Amino acid sequence: MECEGIAGIERFSSPGKGRGLRVTRAYEVGELLFSCPAYSYVLSVNERGFICEQCFTRKKGLAKCGKCKKAFYCNVNCQKKNWPMHKLECHAMCVYGENWCPSETVRLVARIIARLRHQRERSPSEKLLLLKDMEAHMEDMDNEKKEMTEAHIAGLHHFYSKHLDFPDHHALLTLLSQVHCNGFTVEDEELSSLGLAIFPDIALLNHSCCPNVIVTYRGIHAEVRAVQKISQGQEIYTSYIDLLYPTEDRIEKLRDIYYFSCDCKECTTKSMDMKKMNVRKLSDEISQKEIRDMVFYARKAMEDFRKLLEMCELSIDKMSTVFDDANIYILHMMYQAMGICLFMENYDGAVRYGEKIMKPYTVLYPAYSLNIASMYLKMGRLYMALDRKSTGISALQKVQTPPKLTGPYNTVV
Repeated sequence: MECEGIAGIERFSSPGKGRGLRVTRAYEVGELLFSCPAYSYVLSVNERGFICEQCFTRKKGLAKCGKCKKAFYCNVNCQKKNWPMHKLECHAMCVYGENWCPSETVRLVARIIARLRHQRERSPSEKLLLLKDMEAHMEDMDNEKKEMTEAHIAGLHHFYSKHLDFPDHHALLTLLSQVHCNGFTVEDEELSSLGLAIFPDIALLNHSCCPNVIVTYRGIHAEVRAVQKISQGQEIYTSYIDLLYPTEDRIEKLRDIYYFSCDCKECTTKSMDMKKMNVRKLSDEISQKEIRDMVFYARKAMEDFRKLLEMCELSIDKMSTVFDDANIYILHMMYQAMGICLFMENYDGAVRYGEKIMKPYTVLYPAYSLNIASMYLKMGRLYMALDRKSTGISALQKVQTPPKLTGPYNTVV
């Protein structure tokens, strides 16, 4: 398999980081560096009936599979293209009925195995990196992750044994570990999850909490676009995680999922941590122990109270005795409350929380952050639904033309 390469991009050995990508010419803000089709992908079960299984187009009037009646397509062409993957599940869904419940990871790995069986040459998704050469970090997995991987293997054998010839156990462990470290959640314009995919070339991008590119999705293609000016020879960095959180939380998540610690400028200087961890200005000084205790409470609350609006409001009230409204833990809880309001069709409540979130977001997130754009999109749609048209139009315009941002992350305005 010969390497085709990507114009303007080259693979290299990044000091202290292993493999990476750098540019061979300069790129301006907003410029597309490259696009990569998914090597393999699965649509979330929750999105079936709304999005085409083949091209991930959202539209009304999708045609369903005549056999299982659970897969939907734009047209006959999409259905035919998707059949080599859908046939792995179609009969099983009919047989198992409601008991057909493999995880998205298991479904994705099954499709990868099916593709590998017939692949004879380098795919358009592997111009710089073959899927088999992606990092696995098997030696770094703790017992919990090893048990989860074994459960996924059991799921593969249970749901797909009639349609697939599996590689040996070690090869399955390796592939599942590679998917765990390199899988991408495909998202729509509001950053809602549509499914799971593998993009080998994009897996070469190293992480930074001060990224110079973002990855967005156009159907089943991932696009890498500059959010800072990138000089010739400069390495390309994206962010693997949500950048809203303070350094300690980011490092913890990177170690847990990707097995490394970030040493970027923001992680070294922690310049935004004070703004992210604002506390109330009270007559009595708040001790470090009180702050640590409240951080512990906030983390626990984020896990326990996501789905209940009343719990969110109680948590916000409690945290507000110590944390400022722009503190990231309160922002996170307000974002959850906003989502619950949307689910309950309480649009006034959703707007109320959204308006509290917007200003801190524009300060705490990097320039041209998708999180900010998605919030403007949500707010614009909400305002229009509430017949606040001028405000809605203003918010929607900011999706395409974001405001100039200030702050240590934002080197581009």
